[in-house]
Amino acid sequence: MSNSGGLGASIIETVKTVVYALLIAGLFRTIFFQPFWIPSASMKNTLLIGDFLFVNKMAYGYSYASCPSIRIPALGIDISADDFCGVFRGDNDRLFGSEPERGDIVVFRHPVTGVDFIKRLIGLPGDRIQMKDGILFINDTPVTLEDAGTFVEEMARQGPEGALPRCENGAVAMGAPCEKSLFTETLPNGTTHYVLNITNQSTDNTGVFTVPEGHFFFMGDNRDNSTDSRVPQTAGGVGFVPLEDLVGRADRVMFSSAGSSMLAFWTWRGDRFFHKLE
Repeated sequence: MSNSGGLGASIIETVKTVVYALLIAGLFRTIFFQPFWIPSASMKNTLLIGDFLFVNKMAYGYSYASCPSIRIPALGIDISADDFCGVFRGDNDRLFGSEPERGDIVVFRHPVTGVDFIKRLIGLPGDRIQMKDGILFINDTPVTLEDAGTFVEEMARQGPEGALPRCENGAVAMGAPCEKSLFTETLPNGTTHYVLNITNQSTDNTGVFTVPEGHFFFMGDNRDNSTDSRVPQTAGGVGFVPLEDLVGRADRVMFSSAGSSMLAFWTWRGDRFFHKLE
């Protein structure tokens, strides 16, 4: 007596279960939260290379950018939100949610390349933003900047890409302390966060950026090591970011690893698990 019918039914049920699970996971990722792995040093010391977090997509409501992006270079997979929901792009509007607030840590899609970025929201529509001698001016008024000591990390390769940190104390040997000046910056709405200084460079002195209606101005906390709105899109920067390109708000680090792989448990940063972001 053959049991091929039972085997076939079992295979079908397994496939259905996998498909349902993928649909539920995709729905969850599209509506509620998106995982995000910190690949660069642009938000130190608020976010470190190897921090893993979930982006709250409900915070600002939904646009085409809420659709998931799937990028796995090793497998040649590059599916963007445009591929899923590009038909909804162009109205620069959102459904539900609330307005972003100055000081929020936001994941957004680069307006040109579609690559996900994470930066701090500095400028709201209509704001005048400028940097003078490394000090941020908002609407012609300097923000409060206070000395908070020194941020020290080991000169070592970080993350899957093996990036080396930049140091204010010059070229240092592997394993030696890499130092940066640490400051607390207070924005006009009272939001306070840390920023780092490495050196004097062109982005420490800029012209005045007037943020257009429906757009936002973003900067990294690691000010001298961040590609952000201080550089226009035509020069390889981020420029002004439209409302519709916001993905969501980052509120908390869930997991963190200092090594090249999250499986290297000896490199886990236990003190950053479930770390609240400010």
